[in-house]
Amino acid sequence: MSMEFLVRFETQLPETMAPEVVKELKTAERQRAMELREAGILKRLWRIPGRRATLGLWETGSATELHDALASLPQFPWMDVEVEALATHPQEQ
Repeated sequence: MSMEFLVRFETQLPETMAPEVVKELKTAERQRAMELREAGILKRLWRIPGRRATLGLWETGSATELHDALASLPQFPWMDVEVEALATHPQEQ
């Protein structure tokens, strides 16, 4: 049985980080996100206008699996993450 999660995160890389390291991190982040999409874990992503924030719909078998997927993102150490577990509304059944 799978669970859906609404995940909000904002990434704040250190201002002292070298530009080439930032570029490498962003490239690696994009690649890992594509892998998570292909695995069916990352369903949708939206940007929050005016911020370095993202809202996403994720689907895993458990909260632990979600944590592992999020922790696998290269920029995870610099992310502020909020997770909401979602339950099916009776009108959706």
